[in-house]
Amino acid sequence: MVIGRRYWNLIWYGILLLGLLGLVPSLYWGRRTHWRNLDEVVRACGTIFVSIGMLFLLNRVSSWAGQLLMIVALGCFIAAFILGRKLHATPPDSDDSPPPNHEPRNRA
Repeated sequence: MVIGRRYWNLIWYGILLLGLLGLVPSLYWGRRTHWRNLDEVVRACGTIFVSIGMLFLLNRVSSWAGQLLMIVALGCFIAAFILGRKLHATPPDSDDSPPPNHEPRNRA
């Protein structure tokens, strides 16, 4: 027996809605940036899987399917962390030194 099951269902449906709302712009920007934000897409999928898995477990739909979705969601979050680290590992060119052929201007 889960105390406040109705509230937990409402919370997990809200998290599912947030996951779906996060997936739409992630897919849009993924197409525009040639999937450089793949970690965001995988993270949104993980949010959707974890919320569906929790709803399965809360409503006693299918225990094994709920647990499987939770494991898939964990894999998505780990993959998103790894992809985010690999994609953002190269630092941007923030070197303040001028290029080698640059001659400073004379200020008068």
